[in-house]
Amino acid sequence: MEQLEIEIGTGGVAPADVVAVARHDARVTLSVDSRAEVAASRKIVEALAEDVNPHYGVSTGFGALATRHIAVGQRLALQRSLVRSHAAGSGPEVEREVVRALMVLRTATLATGRTGVRVGTLTAYVDLLNSGVTPVVHEHGSLGCSGDLAPLAHCALVLTGEGEVRDASGRRRPAAEALAEAGLRPVVLAEKEGLALINGTDGMLGMLVLAIADLRALLRVADITAAMSVEALLGTDDVFAADLQRLRPHPGQVASAANLRTLLSGSPIRESHRLVPGQPGGCTRVQDAYSLRCSPQVAGAVRDTVDHAARVADVELCSAVDNPVVTLDGRVESNGNFHGAPVGYVLDFLAIAVADLSSIAERRTDRHLDAARSNGLPPFLAHDPGVDSGLMIAQYTQAAVVSELKRLAVPASVDSIPSSAMQEDHVSMGWSAARKLRRAVDGLTRVLGIELMVAARALDLRSPLVPAPATAAAVAALRAAGVEGPGPDRWLAPEIETCVQLVATGGLLAAVEAVTGPLK
Repeated sequence: MEQLEIEIGTGGVAPADVVAVARHDARVTLSVDSRAEVAASRKIVEALAEDVNPHYGVSTGFGALATRHIAVGQRLALQRSLVRSHAAGSGPEVEREVVRALMVLRTATLATGRTGVRVGTLTAYVDLLNSGVTPVVHEHGSLGCSGDLAPLAHCALVLTGEGEVRDASGRRRPAAEALAEAGLRPVVLAEKEGLALINGTDGMLGMLVLAIADLRALLRVADITAAMSVEALLGTDDVFAADLQRLRPHPGQVASAANLRTLLSGSPIRESHRLVPGQPGGCTRVQDAYSLRCSPQVAGAVRDTVDHAARVADVELCSAVDNPVVTLDGRVESNGNFHGAPVGYVLDFLAIAVADLSSIAERRTDRHLDAARSNGLPPFLAHDPGVDSGLMIAQYTQAAVVSELKRLAVPASVDSIPSSAMQEDHVSMGWSAARKLRRAVDGLTRVLGIELMVAARALDLRSPLVPAPATAAAVAALRAAGVEGPGPDRWLAPEIETCVQLVATGGLLAAVEAVTGPLK
């Protein structure tokens, strides 16, 4: 298969570009205009380096040490010391895709020509990214201001031939060895370059972009599992009618309700209990529980939250985040654009939305298992209740995940802590918000996987009635993946993981959309 390739110019990158590089190893090239702009801004920095007056980031120390003027003969050591001292992360390695997202975003800022690096330094950074050699970056170390200093410093350290990496085969080894094997020469950093390589919000932004991509797919899965639950619990689809949604026309709600109508279309199970005015029989329940009836209101609000976060990400993706920056008219100015508050806030907002979407899915799952509320299903969907426990403990697992998601919903961005001798006295904690959002997205995937398992068994237990074509496709995909239908108790953990992977890999969504066409 032909390798993907993206070109980075002076105008930033698109979300799809970040995902392509982070997850699919797309190659990065630099546009002609980017190289020209970088070269032009470098001349400005070099002129300032020769000035007898101090200029922050060019001929001074950093942070609380910015008042010291650094002599010309010490400036290479200044850049080296900056990167070494800031590569101070601790804890487990972060995921390869996160490091690659961080690096392509730093590349995009460097390519704007607003940071003052040399063209050769930028191309060396791109070559490192394209080589498949991945710097080892640690879980802890970033306060989100001045940007993600420690994570970015670990990447910059590798560029200079120091630190540790995972080579293209995934083996952890010294950077110098891996660079030599890949044909890459270490870079000796010049004035301003160390700061330009480490001063940005690229880590938190990269994780935001990846989370948005995941959540857009998971929101469609959430509509699928919700539809399966509504159907299996003998709920009504009347409340999802388009005219009712137009009375409160939040875009996400309208889209989610439309998906539910599509997914439940043509359901014999639904028709078996439809109340027809003037005709005897049919359903005698006036209203379904909120977890069924209000599904599009909750899932829709999550969709709108994701859209808001995407708008923030779009602004960040076309921004040049560094301090100081080279302005369009040739000034080199200090600024506060490295502060991660805009990104940190939406990362936290998404964690709240994810927790609530998971919570309503768990409530639907629990209704399947309670004989008092499931409208005729056996207790815990067990084959022989009392001898068999059915899916009782699957719900325990789901509930445990939901409980953790509620804890992860506590905002990180309100927890500023001062650093650098009170020079950096208010920080964003955006990296921490991003790290917990990644765990939250994984948790949502597991919650939906368990709802899928439970709802599929419940639909099978409605036999001889059959589900709608779309929800039947979901059940069939699950069975084809190896998760069997109703029967005596089995070891559940492997089946739960199969359900989770069917959600995470997009297999469930693909199977359903093969019937419905693209869902909203």
